[in-house]
Amino acid sequence: MNLDDELNTTLLSFTDLQAELNLRHAQDALREIVEHLDLTPTEREGLEPDIGGLQRMMDKLDRTSVQIAVFGMVGRGKSSVLNALLGQEVFITGPIHGVTQTTHKQEWQLTENSLSPIPAVSYRISQIELIDTPGIDEVDGETREQIARQVAQQADLLLFVIAGDITQVEYDALSQLREAGKPILLVFNKIDQYPEADRQAIYEKIRDERVKELLSPHEIVMAAASPLVAKAIRRPDGSLSAQLTRGEPQIEELKLKILEILDREGKSLVALNTMLYAGDVNEKLVQRKMEIREQSANRVIWNGVMTKSIAIALNPLMMIDLLSGAMIDVVLILTLSKLYGISMTQQGAVELLQKIALSMGGITASELVANFGLSSLKSVLGLTAPVTGGLSLVPYLSVAIPQAAIAGVSCYAIGQVTKTYLANGASWGEEGPKAVVQHILETLDETSILNRIKEELWNKINVKNRIGVN
Repeated sequence: MNLDDELNTTLLSFTDLQAELNLRHAQDALREIVEHLDLTPTEREGLEPDIGGLQRMMDKLDRTSVQIAVFGMVGRGKSSVLNALLGQEVFITGPIHGVTQTTHKQEWQLTENSLSPIPAVSYRISQIELIDTPGIDEVDGETREQIARQVAQQADLLLFVIAGDITQVEYDALSQLREAGKPILLVFNKIDQYPEADRQAIYEKIRDERVKELLSPHEIVMAAASPLVAKAIRRPDGSLSAQLTRGEPQIEELKLKILEILDREGKSLVALNTMLYAGDVNEKLVQRKMEIREQSANRVIWNGVMTKSIAIALNPLMMIDLLSGAMIDVVLILTLSKLYGISMTQQGAVELLQKIALSMGGITASELVANFGLSSLKSVLGLTAPVTGGLSLVPYLSVAIPQAAIAGVSCYAIGQVTKTYLANGASWGEEGPKAVVQHILETLDETSILNRIKEELWNKINVKNRIGVN
């Protein structure tokens, strides 16, 4: 072995090692995502296809399976191209518009002949799947477009088949596929239907003008997946006539391009594309989870607001007002922590409440003033109710409702701050607690919240009073 051979062997080994490391890293990262989805049944609703997609991508990584998907308009020979690669008629072809109605998959078994001159592909990739898709211009285009997006998102290599100069519809579709960030080969199929000069002119126009901004010349190949060959047939009368028959596919250039890509970056492609897909799905799952948890958190917060408001409105003793209000705030924090899956002790909830209260400043100060001032008046009115024959209950409620509403606003603010803190993984972020609290307080519509609390309190208390009277 000479020095050049040794260097090539060393480089190949390093490439293989790096590809294997990329694959292992992707497997670990994807397994971590799947094992820590932490979704409730409600959060899973509607996301089953995405969750199933993650599982399929895990299986794809474990099998080191490359997926090659073909796209194009009806009649361009997409299925014929795949059949030519396979060396057998597997995918349905025919003259009827829209033969391929949904996606179809078939494993591509590489033989020694198909691997030549790149035998290393057998080590790098254990399985290759070819995927046929419906034409991009078929009826019910919205559904077909959705299928195309899903397939392009999961596939590792994309083939886009045309059969002549590229149309505007084809260019737009190719541009959208380019945005998926996957390797693309543009296949100029049916070259057997053009004279040599014409096919070369069309090829150069596509290469130099049509797709110059999307693809490099190395990403464009010519093929004749199912060529028609004229064969002389002798009639019974002895005369000759030309009959078109299917000839041998001219697909070697495309096959070589595919094998070059798989040899050079097959495993890395699988790892990268799997993680891109997993990242998109995980982002969707997290967004869904946080939306549902926020809705649940808002319900918990409002229940806490009304519980605290009613407790303070109906309780005539000042010190119990303060204690019961603080206890309800602590319970609210603990309930929210369970909702967001963050472990917190009662002492931890008390400490968080203290930190929030110190950062809230104005609201807690106004709450204390209201509690001390209004609680004293409310206590007098409440305790004199038996002496006055209940006549002091009306002025009692007129004092209790505003006091309770102020306490409710404070509880609402505490709940919103706690929700933000927990949604960020029990972290205040770079700005710190004061900045977070102030930002939330600035977005609160205190007047609206006060009015809503007062209205619900009057309704609840009036109902209770009517029940008591009856």
